[in-house]
Amino acid sequence: MSAPGFWVAHVTILDPAGYAAYRAAAAPAIAAAGGRIRALGAPQDTVAGQMRPDTVIVEFPSLAAARACYFGAPYQATLAARDAAAAVDLTILEGLPFNDAEISRG
Repeated sequence: MSAPGFWVAHVTILDPAGYAAYRAAAAPAIAAAGGRIRALGAPQDTVAGQMRPDTVIVEFPSLAAARACYFGAPYQATLAARDAAAAVDLTILEGLPFNDAEISRG
């Protein structure tokens, strides 16, 4: 069983219309890599430290898929629009491999 990969982005949107255009442009590249948005936007409760106002979590089938999407030409072509519309801190990380049976065992 493969472990999923994730993008965890902390975002401050500076230009809502520009950010919406970036999201529309980035969506096909993310979907083509098997990416699925798992959390998007606010509200969120920051209980320790400082965070940006919005968080986006995207799950991919594997860490390799998450990296390939981010560094691939289709997604890279959207970065100028993203960077013009938002301040972003983004981490790519590997999740834990598990299945539904393991979750139900607690």
